[in-house]
Amino acid sequence: MRHIISILIENEAGALSRVAGLFSARGYNIESLTVAATEDASLSRMTIVTTGTDRVIEQITKQLNKLIDVVKLLELTDGPHIEREMLLLKVAVTTEDSQQQLRRLLEVFEGHLIDHTSMTMTIQLTQTGEQIDSFIAALTDYEILETVRSGVSGIARGDKYLKI
Repeated sequence: MRHIISILIENEAGALSRVAGLFSARGYNIESLTVAATEDASLSRMTIVTTGTDRVIEQITKQLNKLIDVVKLLELTDGPHIEREMLLLKVAVTTEDSQQQLRRLLEVFEGHLIDHTSMTMTIQLTQTGEQIDSFIAALTDYEILETVRSGVSGIARGDKYLKI
């Protein structure tokens, strides 16, 4: 089963390496990893997507909580949450008709055209991973030149939040 773990971690050198090392040392896979500073400059928020049984995830969270850099941890998939991923995608466009079709597709998926040349269009789309996969699948008539995905960012819904 897929799990999203959100971690508040000390914003210092080596913290990310220690978390990644914990996963690799135990043979756990990280499917997605995003890290950025929070409103508190001394903390970063790390969002990890991994898979495993409930027992494996419990083991991962226990091991993560033992790391000195980890301040607080929340498994987002335990409750209602919002998750998003960002896609930057460059496609080849050769005709005015293909450009118009791509613009219509962008409207359906609520994407944005962020760069346009006579030969390419670069798109930004912020949606769930499944919606991004659907968008990419809808591009069968286009040559995809480059794809960049951010990985999952997530936040709990309602009154639940990750803060010290």
